[in-house]
Amino acid sequence: MQDFSIFDIVGPNMIGPSSSHTAGACKLGYVAYKLARGDVKEVVFRLHGSFAKTYKGHGTDKALLGGILGFEADDERIRNSFQLAKEKGLIFRFEEADLGEEHPNTVRIDIVKGNDVKLTVLGSSVGGGNIKITEIDGVELEFTGEYPTLIISHNDTPGVTGKVTSILGQYDVNIAFMQVYRDSKGKKAFMIIETDSSIDTDLLTHIRETDQIVNAFLVTIK
Repeated sequence: MQDFSIFDIVGPNMIGPSSSHTAGACKLGYVAYKLARGDVKEVVFRLHGSFAKTYKGHGTDKALLGGILGFEADDERIRNSFQLAKEKGLIFRFEEADLGEEHPNTVRIDIVKGNDVKLTVLGSSVGGGNIKITEIDGVELEFTGEYPTLIISHNDTPGVTGKVTSILGQYDVNIAFMQVYRDSKGKKAFMIIETDSSIDTDLLTHIRETDQIVNAFLVTIK
């Protein structure tokens, strides 16, 4: 495998040879890490389009793996992510895949957590280090991580959305954008809530303890 100097892979914002293939890739891995709450035992990166063709030469593999390790896009440890992942005992591999009519810089990240629960995240690096997540565990959705983002999985039952927004109001959190997605009526659903202010631990715990909430995650990307 070709080695890179730190200036090839990371700059002030991990610009690298291509911000789409490095900074954006790291952010995609980091979102998956946050959704797994840092519990990643195994991971497969299924690379699509130009990601699949150039991931080694552009350092996309190191960047994705660095994100899964919890490194943000300006973290110098990204250049050593392969070694650090092996030291941690993380099982990982990269595969080329045809993911259909997706953006050329798309990856599907398949995670197995420590308790053998599986998590799948589909996302794209859309240019300039920006990303878009379009699917979590088979549910089609969309968010970019530009704002502090609450991702709440819940049962599709009446009143759940109202309970969550009421909690946010109790903590004086203003909602910038909110979208609700579901598999089908009465099944698995997600709320994506982007906020104008930071989210503290107590608020997140309050939401997680609310009836019909399966889990809640906070994604904040610099």
